[in-house]
Amino acid sequence: MDLSTKYLGLQLKHPLIAGASPLPDDLDKVRGLEDGGIAAITMYSLFEEQITQNLIGSEAHIGAYENSFSEAASYFPEVDLLERGLEAYLEQLRRVKEAVSIPVIGSLNGTREGEWVYYASFIEEAGADALELNLYFLATDFDVTAAEIEDRCVSIVAQVKDRIEIPLTVKLSPFFTALPHFAKRLSHAGADGLVLFNRFYQPDIDTDELDVRPALDLSHSPELRLRLRWLAMLSGQLPVDLSVSGGVHTGLDLAKSIMAGADSVQMVSALLMNGPQKIGQVLKELTHWMEDKEYSSLEELRGCLNYQHCPDPEALERANYMRVLKSFRTIPSHRKD
Repeated sequence: MDLSTKYLGLQLKHPLIAGASPLPDDLDKVRGLEDGGIAAITMYSLFEEQITQNLIGSEAHIGAYENSFSEAASYFPEVDLLERGLEAYLEQLRRVKEAVSIPVIGSLNGTREGEWVYYASFIEEAGADALELNLYFLATDFDVTAAEIEDRCVSIVAQVKDRIEIPLTVKLSPFFTALPHFAKRLSHAGADGLVLFNRFYQPDIDTDELDVRPALDLSHSPELRLRLRWLAMLSGQLPVDLSVSGGVHTGLDLAKSIMAGADSVQMVSALLMNGPQKIGQVLKELTHWMEDKEYSSLEELRGCLNYQHCPDPEALERANYMRVLKSFRTIPSHRKD
């Protein structure tokens, strides 16, 4: 069974890679991922704010909000987090590269144009085989238009691409107004790949302490559905590699991602919950499913259920939407009177 694939110019033994997470902060866990069979590892992110802290100091970063109401302090990161800056990140990247023989992908996270984009070259110099640019951004300004946000993101991608020779992939949220057109613009700006999607943390409110509690729940398989829709929409339409991130926990999740058009599949939550042994289990499930369906390679499977040959995907989506609504039935009650 041939599970090999290419992603960002990297020849991988299979499509399952470790997505950005805290795992690469521990070299024993990094070696465990390689021993477990992972095809590549993505570093945790170096944030724009960390680079800014190195340039101007954390007090200046947080001081801009000193006149805000006191409860807002819970929204901002602790200073010691910001101080884990560029040099610490680059050193850990070097250590990870030395610890494993599989590809290591750097991760840079930012949303505002500025000097931080220059630091992409340092990640390349530290040994990263590719760079993932995470455009994590929640629009909160009532005076900033969707077009302005997209223009800024496209500009950032172009600036980062100009500063590196290694392949660049861009991790997106699903909340852009016209995602296919935006993806096309990113491709023209130099993106070699797209990752669908980053997961927004959803803060909760502590009603006892009257405080905001940041939280990020681990993913589950149903989250994959949103990724499958947009993978299928983009697959075969743009000269970029596609990776899915969020909701991959089983071999069938992996198979669905490939059928929708993914070149690689990122796993984080399943690894955090189950450890590196999960890698072999998922690959075994995929292999058994492919043998049962008489597929001999991923290339036969990839994109077989994308929308490339659908003349009107919008009409298809509307038709399926109506069919789902009309077919729904009230869940019967099991209450005994």
